[in-house]
Amino acid sequence: MSDEAPEPPARVRVTAPRAGGPAASARPEARAPGEAGAPTSDIQGVYVRSLIRSQLRIGLVFAAGFAIATALFALALAFTPALDETFVAGVPVSWLLLAVGVYPLALTVAALYVRAASRNESRYRSLSQQDRA
Repeated sequence: MSDEAPEPPARVRVTAPRAGGPAASARPEARAPGEAGAPTSDIQGVYVRSLIRSQLRIGLVFAAGFAIATALFALALAFTPALDETFVAGVPVSWLLLAVGVYPLALTVAALYVRAASRNESRYRSLSQQDRA
């Protein structure tokens, strides 16, 4: 066994990209029609943009709906003083409902969102297949 320490790896010089070269943050070039994942026509691009917008709209609607429903649930608990006077294992029932009751709401909203998004995507697929035919 040798008492010598292993040699460190060779140093590598890291430099900025050249002024004329492509920047790391530059957008990739559009795919050519016919490549995997590329729109085959202008109408395909319109369909994709429409799908993205509708998916965003659905997501925002469901997020706002969840926030409003959660706020209403908390307000309903706040305006029911009898729940604050009832205790289970030393914790007020209103706190337990608030801690546990939001999860079924979140799961319901998530399931409804997935259903709506899947329906949206199946409509897109049927439109894009009709356009190709």
